[in-house]
Amino acid sequence: MSNTVIKIENLSKIYRLGEVGTGTLSHDLNRFVRMNILGQDDPYAKVGHVNDRTQKAEKGELVAALRDINLEVKEGEVLGIIGKNGAGKSTLLKLLSRVTSPTTGSIKVKGRLASLLEVGTGFHPEMTGRENIYMNGTIMGMRKWEIDRKLDEIVEFAGVAKYLDTPTKRYSSGMTVRLGFAIAAHLEPEILVVDEVLAVGDAEFQKKAIGKMQDVSQNQGRTVLFVSHNMGSIQHLCNGVTVMNNGSIIYRGTTDKGIEKYLNLNIGNTNKSLNERTDRKYSGRIKFQDINILNEQGIQIDQIPTGCAVSFRLKIQANTKVEKVGLRLLFVNTKGQTLFLCNNAYSSQLININKDLNIDCFIPKIPLPEGIYYLHLTAFSENGIEDDIEFVKEIQIISGNFFETGKTPVLKEGLFVDHHFEIDNGK
Repeated sequence: MSNTVIKIENLSKIYRLGEVGTGTLSHDLNRFVRMNILGQDDPYAKVGHVNDRTQKAEKGELVAALRDINLEVKEGEVLGIIGKNGAGKSTLLKLLSRVTSPTTGSIKVKGRLASLLEVGTGFHPEMTGRENIYMNGTIMGMRKWEIDRKLDEIVEFAGVAKYLDTPTKRYSSGMTVRLGFAIAAHLEPEILVVDEVLAVGDAEFQKKAIGKMQDVSQNQGRTVLFVSHNMGSIQHLCNGVTVMNNGSIIYRGTTDKGIEKYLNLNIGNTNKSLNERTDRKYSGRIKFQDINILNEQGIQIDQIPTGCAVSFRLKIQANTKVEKVGLRLLFVNTKGQTLFLCNNAYSSQLININKDLNIDCFIPKIPLPEGIYYLHLTAFSENGIEDDIEFVKEIQIISGNFFETGKTPVLKEGLFVDHHFEIDNGK
């Protein structure tokens, strides 16, 4: 743990909005002369605006996706990187993985780095799963015999043996994620970088992936950088966190204090309408516009008695036809810990959306004790995340007659489960 394997100094990444590339020819020449001949700072790196996605941007405006990042990561550390959508987390990982180059600053990495950033990253769609395994291993600097030794383990972990010699363009997003993670985790990199992409996988695979990351860090002494919006996974896996906001690091320290800092940033957004929320992952195809809570009579309510029948009405805008859409409502407590979720992929079936519509998620008996909770919304398809917003609504649960006995358990006893007891008379 004493050796530094990643050292980032004064790192910034500047983008020009509405333009392809980093600037005009005159700007590039000006930058070259200032930095390489006159030894001055980059004239276009000093940006007055941070990457605040809530503000309207002008075409041609320079925006800092990352701004003066300084960070050291030790060998064997499992570092969680958390922050709102648009905070700069994925940009930082892309720079570490050399997918793109920094505008200013430096990154020093000691050892081989394997990354899993997005569904299909690093895969050639026309190549088979087997060919992509060897290609990725070669890119990481491994010899063929090293990849041969790990091949069976990779295939077994990913669960794609039947389709190993099928072109990856025919893989589902879940298969692609499983294979990509298996390659990244098993080819023995000194540093493993994993973005939120694990959220696409099913619950069983997520459990396997987190177990593998624990094994890589605890038993093999390797370093893991883990980006996730699931605070339960962050708390369970990471021994430290970095909190990012508007392209800057605002906290580096213990996991518990970092999660508290992150939650404080997000809770204020629950007062905004969904149309105003820009801190979202959005494909541009379908979009959450509004959410309302309705009681059993269809009347809008602000407080929910525990045990009450309730519907969460989602207003969705469709800009094109999207097939096989899954809708996920994730209920979390004030510490960001997941309590339960509703997902039509599990309870009913995926839906096709080709027009604006309202969709009700009906819960016949809300299982939450009295208190304050928050709701996250995600729409996903075979292409990945379509729209994803955290802390969309504050939910206030008030005392209710859940068991129809007039008795209410206390909050520390957890979620309510409808049940009853019977005496066995030996009949």
